[in-house]
Amino acid sequence: MIFNKNTVALIYTGLLALSFFLAGIFNVLDYFIVKAILFIAFTFLGAILVWIALKDSDQKKSP
Repeated sequence: MIFNKNTVALIYTGLLALSFFLAGIFNVLDYFIVKAILFIAFTFLGAILVWIALKDSDQKKSP
């Protein structure tokens, strides 16, 4: 199975959503370390999405 940039971002988003869901169920979302890990993961997701957008725009500009 070959992963392209979009499937990597979708898998990462699913894992992040699952992490929020499980942290809420187990009532550990109030702990600082859990908040920090989820915030860092969300920031990393934003960086991935910006990187994908910049790569796609570069590919469309080149002949």
